[in-house]
Amino acid sequence: MTAFLLIAFGAAWGWEVTAHAVLGWSLVNPLVQLPAGFAPAVAALVVRRWVTREGFADAGSRLRLRAAWRYYLVAWLGPLAVVAAVIALAAATRRWNPAVRPVADLIPGVPVWTVPLLLCLIALPATVLFWGEEFGWTGYLLLRVCPGRPRRAALVAGLIAAVWHFPLALLGYAEFGHLTVGLIGWTAWIVCQEIILAWLRARSRSIWPASLAHAGNNLVLVPLTTAMLLGPGGFGEDGIQLLVVLVLAAAAAVPFLRAGKED
Repeated sequence: MTAFLLIAFGAAWGWEVTAHAVLGWSLVNPLVQLPAGFAPAVAALVVRRWVTREGFADAGSRLRLRAAWRYYLVAWLGPLAVVAAVIALAAATRRWNPAVRPVADLIPGVPVWTVPLLLCLIALPATVLFWGEEFGWTGYLLLRVCPGRPRRAALVAGLIAAVWHFPLALLGYAEFGHLTVGLIGWTAWIVCQEIILAWLRARSRSIWPASLAHAGNNLVLVPLTTAMLLGPGGFGEDGIQLLVVLVLAAAAAVPFLRAGKED
């Protein structure tokens, strides 16, 4: 597992720092994001094939659409359900004025009711892009970080994945009003997400539902909550993050508590 972590972190962090400091590229640039995003997959491929020579029998690479269609549906529509819960929670605080930042602002000229549907459709082909992380995190690391202890494995894998993302906040991709608070919240977000992805992986026996849910997090959950809640009449980035973490924590609690008992 050490070799996997060295490659996953070294390749991603090395490229991000080089692109930012040497080439002067923004981390928003897809030419920066794509190689970094596939670093965990490259690490898993190299380790499985040449370091441990264990092969790919437990990688979860098969789609298993017929057997696991329910989990694909949860992965696809789950981010929309989280958005709805976050909006309801925001409304309950009485701090949110929906007239100030309507979701229509996200894609000008597109009817408001089609925006969530369009984002969900975009997430489907984008699943392939997020395979780069999930082949590494849920296809390799999750199974090896704490063998036989699924709850602990999800927590540790989530923490590792969160730290792996930190350069995005330090080099200008993600901006927080208070960096320390933002990183703590982002870590909690990713850990909660990893618990859900671990559940999808275990139940479907495939990494593809986890990849689809990851795509939905980035392309459905984040844009919609930001478009609807950020700014005057709404919340700051830290406030939105807190709302999302609260909802994700509630969603992750059930699979976490039902996971196999630890020794």
